[in-house]
Amino acid sequence: MKVISLINMKGGVGKTTMAVNICDCLATRYDSKVLLVDIDPQFNATQCLMSGDEYVKYLKAGKDTILSIFEKDVRAYASSIDGPSTKTAKKLDEIKACNIKKNFDLIPGNLNLFQIEMASGEGRENRLSKYLKGISEQYDFVIIDTPPTPSIWMTSALIASDFYLIPVKPEPLSFTGIDLLHGIIEDKRENLDLKIKCLGIIYTMVEEDSIVFRQAKASLSSGRWKDYQYKKFMHKRTVIAREQTNGGFILSLDKDECKVALVGIVKEMLKRIER
Repeated sequence: MKVISLINMKGGVGKTTMAVNICDCLATRYDSKVLLVDIDPQFNATQCLMSGDEYVKYLKAGKDTILSIFEKDVRAYASSIDGPSTKTAKKLDEIKACNIKKNFDLIPGNLNLFQIEMASGEGRENRLSKYLKGISEQYDFVIIDTPPTPSIWMTSALIASDFYLIPVKPEPLSFTGIDLLHGIIEDKRENLDLKIKCLGIIYTMVEEDSIVFRQAKASLSSGRWKDYQYKKFMHKRTVIAREQTNGGFILSLDKDECKVALVGIVKEMLKRIER
């Protein structure tokens, strides 16, 4: 089982879109068993895959979310669904993912993740890694959709991951975020003795003929990131955003260029994993 975190220090770069559709491509085109973990407290990936009504029903049924992995003992919390209550934490081996489609499962996100406080040295940041190790025989790939800010949740994802992948919107501010991310990950790698490796940079929301895109490629081609850029990239298409909010996937679109781009990205990602 390979665990891959999608990370960027800047929001709005298509990170969640890539996470969801990489999972779908692996499950559909490669017949791989895939788990998507939504560890972003904004739970955008979950909202792409479950309607509001489905999510509320899921929570009311007491089913598991990312919160289940990080809860310990008994605690009081305020739910946006049921109001104030208490909850007894499950053992990690009792936590079950939600099936989205054939070969594709989800650990849904949860807004109440914001309410969990982790004390230094408590070890709770290792719980995601422990959970994934316990289900390693069930999946070929785990994709983690991370928050766009340094946090205990990002640290937990890095600890649990073998690789990280950086989706980037070609604009000047994104480049600053990449270098900042590199510094943060290198610091975590040294302090936590992580073995995580970078799988590269994927351009998203690209307007191919724009000056900005050409400048972006030129800028990253002359520095430390020159060997990390993927050949294929995701075009800026309104239909992708529209279909995503309706639970659609890129492989289901009529836009062949989007399908070709996604398949090419996943193919290159798999080659980079094997290096």
